[in-house]
Amino acid sequence: MTGFALHLLRHGAPVVTGRMLGHHDAEVTAGGIAACVAQARGLPPVDALIASDLTRARRCAEAIGTPRRDPRWRELDFGAWDGLAASDIDPVALARFHDDPDAHPPPGGESWSALVARVGAAVDDLAPVPTLVVTHGGAMRAALAHLCGLSLAATWAFDLPYAAMLSFTMWEGQPRRAQINELRQCDR
Repeated sequence: MTGFALHLLRHGAPVVTGRMLGHHDAEVTAGGIAACVAQARGLPPVDALIASDLTRARRCAEAIGTPRRDPRWRELDFGAWDGLAASDIDPVALARFHDDPDAHPPPGGESWSALVARVGAAVDDLAPVPTLVVTHGGAMRAALAHLCGLSLAATWAFDLPYAAMLSFTMWEGQPRRAQINELRQCDR
């Protein structure tokens, strides 16, 4: 059985940090772009480059090549909390969200299972060619849940700092399954 490579690259450091940056369209730093370019430089050639349509991911992908934009690779929608610092959010509501993001999504936002379904559909629609997706930490965790059957808690066992890359071998079938080959963090 022959698989194909899928690389998920988290966008570089945004200009705005310490906030719930879900669908909030923050710019990325020049250093963040450079870190993503350095990560991609170490890859074998890919046939497809895909990016979230949000600026912080899209600009990193554009520095690598010419991406196809796919909004399904966006970060979790934090709804009314989007763009806020955690200290600006009711601590009880935030704790309930962290404990069970399906039962207690952000007001007007997206549940964990909705994120997994959205990202899972994007994964299942990939052409079976070597692919690099520039995306977000939450979307990468959702891909882990979809591809490897990991629980939400298990996806947090992976440290995914800005410009971190997860590499998989993808196996055909629906839903797709994968083998994790590497987690590569950028040099800090």
